Amino acid sequence: MRIVAAQMKHETNTFSPVPTPLRRFSGRSGFPLEGQAAHDAFKGTGAALAAYIDIAERAGAELVIPLAADASPSGPVAADAFKYMSDKICAAVEKGCDAIMLDLHGAMVTEEVEDGEGTLLARIRTIAPETPIAVALDMHTNLFPAMVDNATVLAGYSTYPHVDVYETGWRAGTTLMRAMKGEVTPTKAWGNRPMLPHVMRQGTHAFPNREIQARAREMEARGEALLATVFAGFPHADVYHAGLSAIVVTDNDPAKAQQLRDELLDMAWRDRAAFVYRPEPIGKSLARARELAEGAGAGPVILLDHYDNCASGGTMDTTRVLKAILDSGLDDVAAFAIHDPAAVTKMVQAGIGATVTLPIGGWNDLPSIKAKGEPLTVTGRVKLISDGRYRNQGPMERGVLQDMGATVVLDTGRVDIVILSNHVEPYDIECLMSLGIDPMRKKFIMLKSRVHFRAGFQDLAKGIVECEGVGVCTSDYSQLDFRHVRRPIYPLDPDLQ
Repeated sequence: MRIVAAQMKHETNTFSPVPTPLRRFSGRSGFPLEGQAAHDAFKGTGAALAAYIDIAERAGAELVIPLAADASPSGPVAADAFKYMSDKICAAVEKGCDAIMLDLHGAMVTEEVEDGEGTLLARIRTIAPETPIAVALDMHTNLFPAMVDNATVLAGYSTYPHVDVYETGWRAGTTLMRAMKGEVTPTKAWGNRPMLPHVMRQGTHAFPNREIQARAREMEARGEALLATVFAGFPHADVYHAGLSAIVVTDNDPAKAQQLRDELLDMAWRDRAAFVYRPEPIGKSLARARELAEGAGAGPVILLDHYDNCASGGTMDTTRVLKAILDSGLDDVAAFAIHDPAAVTKMVQAGIGATVTLPIGGWNDLPSIKAKGEPLTVTGRVKLISDGRYRNQGPMERGVLQDMGATVVLDTGRVDIVILSNHVEPYDIECLMSLGIDPMRKKFIMLKSRVHFRAGFQDLAKGIVECEGVGVCTSDYSQLDFRHVRRPIYPLDPDLQ
């Protein structure tokens, strides 16, 4: 048996000014991983591709990995990058295989198409019309018909933070293997509701997504469905099918699949108001953070700069929240992070121990939200210089290598500011531990994240305070000019019944 397994992942924020060329998928190597290098990088990790590797090994199958490419979210994927990655996967399929297992995201937009994943799958289907295909998808998938029509089985993450990435690959891949053995006959039903849930209200730590995802998992556990997935959707992709959707795969029972799909969609629609996020002014947030820090209990207070999350396409260089922290006089703070390769270069040249005064961040204008970049001038001591590499402790993407690029910790006296060269979201404590910063020995930690930070930091935190900043990950939809999403849709059209 020959299995082609590949990864091609990107969550596209169509409002982001950050470009997405091929090198964004490539790390320091210049090109995405493939073959044995991809196998070695992902074997034993918490990635969906790792599950495919394990499934192939258990079956004694020949495994071909033509591509392992995952880029941090940003603007639309360059057309030549999409072609390069698609060509690699399709060339492997053209050589013949018995099964295809894909680790995709589900919200890839390119310079030319709204639905990158569906476009890839449709192309594969023209090459291999009968070959079974399993697809693992992110919970933030914006589900398009071409994805469903051209895959045999699809499964999405049921947790946010995404701590079940490996498990999702396992669910999709093992279901496909059962179908190939004739044990089951997958039948699918999918649909959506006209709603754009705010990302800040999609976490599975709280109502309503916690209850919806629990019901989907129950359907699988009880044998009602082979696979059941609710995609909360990625609202910062201004595409027609953006928003919440569901897909249910049953064993040769299309009526049951439709019934279960409707049950899940109805749960979400009934509680649509609970998916709306309402921010508070940053001054009030910081005052509340100070009170939390002075209260009983151990651990840091998390200050969440959620408007500028690079894992949702943010530039990671807006400075409004950091400036408010500095102006407020908060002490014993670690801030992760400001993306500013030029500032890193200057501080590396100055060397450890040097005192520097320089502007950081704010180099990107944000035309989609009519905001100008605002560099922040800071003075501090270069405390540490790192190559920026670490491996996640988990539980999210356990063992996966992260690369911040050249990274500096600048000590202002009150705030240790991490300044890095590559976009990396702080969802694993190793992002700080690898830089000599122990989160439990800080009073406050500023993180540019939205929900993923909970994977590594929620259990350590004395309190969590969400800070209103500026960025293309804004939860204020009035700042975003939606032109392509289907209308009417809630809450853009709040009176929708």
